[in-house]
Amino acid sequence: MVSTGTSATSDFREKVRAWLADALTGDFAKARGLGGPGREHEAFELRVAWERHLAAAGWTCIGWPKEHGGLGLSVAEQVVFHEEYARSDAPARVGLIGDGMVGPTLIAFGTDEQRRRLLPPIRAGEALWCQLYSEPGAGSDLAALTTRARRDGDDYVIHGQKVWSSLAHLADWGFALVRTEPGSARHRGLSYLLVPMRQQGLEIRPIVSMTGTSEFNEVFFDGARTSVANLVGAEGDGWKIGMATLGFERGTFTLGQQVGFRRELERIITLAKRNGAWERPDLRDRLVRAWIGVEIMRFTALRTLADADADTPPGPASSIGKLYWSTWHQQLGELAMDVLGAAAMLVEGEPYELRPEQSLFLFSRADTIYAGSSEIQRNIIAERTLGLPRA
Repeated sequence: MVSTGTSATSDFREKVRAWLADALTGDFAKARGLGGPGREHEAFELRVAWERHLAAAGWTCIGWPKEHGGLGLSVAEQVVFHEEYARSDAPARVGLIGDGMVGPTLIAFGTDEQRRRLLPPIRAGEALWCQLYSEPGAGSDLAALTTRARRDGDDYVIHGQKVWSSLAHLADWGFALVRTEPGSARHRGLSYLLVPMRQQGLEIRPIVSMTGTSEFNEVFFDGARTSVANLVGAEGDGWKIGMATLGFERGTFTLGQQVGFRRELERIITLAKRNGAWERPDLRDRLVRAWIGVEIMRFTALRTLADADADTPPGPASSIGKLYWSTWHQQLGELAMDVLGAAAMLVEGEPYELRPEQSLFLFSRADTIYAGSSEIQRNIIAERTLGLPRA
């Protein structure tokens, strides 16, 4: 188990807490609590400025090795940082995909030239990234993807479509799984390409969700290009590298996410005590069970991360955490609606200004679909963790 209660980590916790308290003042105080799933549109430019402020102070890419521009923090220290970041009500970061997914992937699989060229802008908060995995016919069944790329001199030319690409409309770069071997099927013949997002032959269309926001996008490739120098690994290595990226995604960042969940729960408890819902034994019991769920998430994540000091991404067991938190979060949204009571049917203002509890309920409907549906997570757990035969 990862320990975050030692004297050294306690000192580090105080250092992080003090820096955040000092930094989240002035204009940055206006960004407190903004952003996150379903709310990525909030104060985006201010949050970009915050990302660069974090970078200037050395608080981005904290888990990267020092030789690649990071702080080289231990897993325990990373856990502390993300917990304190969430507790301070700091804004949701705009650079998480580069910091937590692309960067570790390039460190593990990229060339020296790719690392020299692409890591510093991520570290400085100057390059934003998006993920280009899912397709209309290949969402959680990623191995069925059909977007293709063919070699044309020193470039790859890409044709196809991706969907549910978070923040693609704001990203400078995307990392994509594409099929580079004609006639290949399933996991074979896939390659991992880094693609500039602002170019001819690439069209981005927003998808409006039930919350009225549009952080998800469709991305259409019609002759878009990227240099051969932006191929990570060898042709055909895409599945292995793409799965490693997902493993990094389910690493230490989940701890900060859970503190965010705890804040949501605390607001719902406060609301229940204010409007009388706390007096209902059935709702009070569900609120207590929700609190227990947060604790289970925390200890499950710590157990999963216990072997991460070996510089390996969490393995298939991390699917347990994703399956658990997504289901729990949906149940929390339903509980929020029940605590609100009849007020849950009324928007806060016109034309469609939602209460935080309503946004939580609506956006959490996607939790069991994105980043791998619950059905796929159960298959991964059964086959790759428990060793059960394929159904």
